[in-house]
Amino acid sequence: MVTDQVGTGGQTVDRARFPSNPLVLAAFVVGALIALYVQARFIPLDTRHFGLFKNQVDLDVYRAGAEHLADGRPLYDIPMLRNGLLYTYTPFSTIVFQPTTWVSVGMAVKLWSAAIFVTLYWVVVASFRSLGYRVDWRLLVVAGAIVCISTLMEPVRTTIWYGQINVFLMAIVLADLLRPDGSRLKGIGVGLAAGIKLTPGFFVVYLAITRRWRAVVVAIATFAVTVVIGALVTPQQSWNYWTDRVINSGRVGPTDAPSNQSIKGALATVFHTATPSGALWLLLSAIAVVLGLSAAYLAYRHGQELLALCLTGMTTTAVSPFTWGHHWVWFVPLLVIAVHLPIAAWRRGSRTTAGWLLFAAPALFVTVFVWRNYLPGGALGMKPFYGTGMFMTPFPDWLRWFSAAPYLWVLGVSAVSTLIVWGPGEIRGWRVRAADERASASA
Repeated sequence: MVTDQVGTGGQTVDRARFPSNPLVLAAFVVGALIALYVQARFIPLDTRHFGLFKNQVDLDVYRAGAEHLADGRPLYDIPMLRNGLLYTYTPFSTIVFQPTTWVSVGMAVKLWSAAIFVTLYWVVVASFRSLGYRVDWRLLVVAGAIVCISTLMEPVRTTIWYGQINVFLMAIVLADLLRPDGSRLKGIGVGLAAGIKLTPGFFVVYLAITRRWRAVVVAIATFAVTVVIGALVTPQQSWNYWTDRVINSGRVGPTDAPSNQSIKGALATVFHTATPSGALWLLLSAIAVVLGLSAAYLAYRHGQELLALCLTGMTTTAVSPFTWGHHWVWFVPLLVIAVHLPIAAWRRGSRTTAGWLLFAAPALFVTVFVWRNYLPGGALGMKPFYGTGMFMTPFPDWLRWFSAAPYLWVLGVSAVSTLIVWGPGEIRGWRVRAADERASASA
């Protein structure tokens, strides 16, 4: 027997160990080593500006916002940096970012980057644990390998490169909503994350459709507290933000930028316009919300909270007016699910299904890979430029229907697959069992 029984909310849960086959573990380790080599060679780490640790411009913006608060300077009326970047987060966030100003720029980059890797590792381990795995040395090794491999996913690389915060917000939400439903503090993480950056507030809708009303109240109350704190600390800037800046998505970036991996950005790309139809955007966004949250609801009802959270997180990014690639960090726990699916099928004895599911993780990885597009410059005075991600790469025209907005397709395939497996025509006998009904299995 290779399971470990633990108590959760009064129930006994069988925790299965990660497969102990040496070839499986070796494959992950080799994959991690290859990923590190590719990361170092694809865009050399010492490349000025485009090396993995040579930018961190968003961290600079966070620091500048914190400094503006401390000095009493405007937050939203003037650029934070010489490159013209504006501050787009809540007034409360500038309080949270104060510690980044207590150290030098170089030290802040080192600490922030290290925190991203630590947080990614926690996300991977917590994701596996939520799927019913025992946290032992095998899992810890595999988790480290997946973190290394995930750096070749465009959302993760750009998170590190920009010094972005989305990985931390995702971890806060996961830590909050993966806890037992009986927890009185459930929802506080969602409210806190939304208080820093508004988009995690969408998880309140998910909590509502799954009828966890106490968590809804806690999340809303926590968010309200962050608004009050921001208003008390900087009343004028808070008024400016909540009455005007909060609805101005143009401050984030141009709608028709290739990097805008939202539905609105896809419409701008398809119709070659910077102002796509608002009615069409709202219609398609409504369809995406119904599709994504319906799938999330079914996943939750079948004990798959992690999948439900990934679907909700991806839906949030899809319907936002502007979505950078690094907003799609929910691909990291989704990759864990993709690794888990063939293991679960194999342990159920579904060898053929396990074989097909082996393609899930590579398919996701290839779709969100850091496809490199190097432009040497020279024309019109342009400087050399590296573009990463499928949407920044000149794929053949016949593939543009996919390559222009690949992340939306990941959401669509994930949601439709969930609806097929657990919808009205549920595939009997083929589903990943919830942790509280997982049978003991041998590796």
